[in-house]
Amino acid sequence: MMTPEMPDDDLVRTRSHRPRDLPQGFRAGLITAITVLLGFSLGFLRFWGFDAPGDWSALSVLPGVSLLLASLLQIIALFRALRLEDEAEAEYRKTVRWFIASAVLLLLGLTAALWEAA
Repeated sequence: MMTPEMPDDDLVRTRSHRPRDLPQGFRAGLITAITVLLGFSLGFLRFWGFDAPGDWSALSVLPGVSLLLASLLQIIALFRALRLEDEAEAEYRKTVRWFIASAVLLLLGLTAALWEAA
C-alpha cells in the first residue's frame, strides 16, 4: 500500500534514475559566458603576444602557455556546451567544470603576464 509518507520503492527508484533535464536558459547562459571569456582570452593573447611593445623572454613562456591552454579549455567547454547531450544535468555539470578550469587557468596566465611585465 502506498501512502504519501512512504512512497512505493519502485516509484522512488525510477524517479531517481531518470536523468534530469536542465531548466530552460541554463545552456544559453553558459554558452554566452564561454564565448565572452573566449573572446577576451583571444583578444588579450593577441595584444599581449603580438602587439605589445617589448621582447619575449624566458619568463614570457609561462603566461603564453597558460593563456593558450586556457583558450583550448574554453573551446572544449564550448564544444561540450553545444552538444545535445549537455541537456542532461550530469553532462552540464561536467561542462561547467571544464569552464571553471579554463577560467582559473586564464586568471593564472593573466597574473603571470602582469608579473612578467612588471
